[in-house]
Amino acid sequence: MPLLPQRFNRLKSVLNKRQSNLTVLLENVEKPHNLSAILRTCDAVGVLEAHTICKEGKTPTFNSTAQGSQKWVKLNEYPEINNAITALKKKGFRLYGTSLDINATDYRECDFTGPTAFVLGAEKWGLSEEGKNLIDQSIYIPMRGMVQSLNVSVAAAILLFEALRQKELTGGNPKNGEGIVKEIYDERIFEWAYPEVAEWCKQKGRKYPSINSTGEILEELPRDIKMRY
Repeated sequence: MPLLPQRFNRLKSVLNKRQSNLTVLLENVEKPHNLSAILRTCDAVGVLEAHTICKEGKTPTFNSTAQGSQKWVKLNEYPEINNAITALKKKGFRLYGTSLDINATDYRECDFTGPTAFVLGAEKWGLSEEGKNLIDQSIYIPMRGMVQSLNVSVAAAILLFEALRQKELTGGNPKNGEGIVKEIYDERIFEWAYPEVAEWCKQKGRKYPSINSTGEILEELPRDIKMRY
């Protein structure tokens, strides 16, 4: 059974507001509730993709806090932080890492209107020394209490919504799909609409079928392939 047009329109309306120039890079943030909460915030803000460093043999896991947001925000995994930061810098991102270093800047004084990546460290230890040395700018969120840092998911939410606010003021938040290049947009809308078919295509090493303006697949596929989200 094909996807209902109403469902397809809902998917497009969300994807149209996604932006590829705002993201997070998480260094060994492994607790499921924190990772889930961060991805849920990414979805709410309109982040297209997030990034994570995983220790060898570790796979990101989620709990109910995510509310299924891991289906809508692609999480790219890297073995080392230098690989991830190099990849993001090649894409033009400026990397802001949370830190209590003496040279850190109050996040409210920073300009997040350009391509921005927030780099956040593990729950207990924060960013590694390697991570601190590779980022472009250290930032901090001012505290008034005895505790000097926030939960990593709370910090991510504060920073992402501040970036969203700044982009909104400068007209930088996409509304009609302009935040994603067309090739990526077409791939992502197909994966959202037909995840089982997309997985089948990946296994077969073939391109995704074309779909029309109402979400119908314009190709005859094997009957055993599930067609609905």
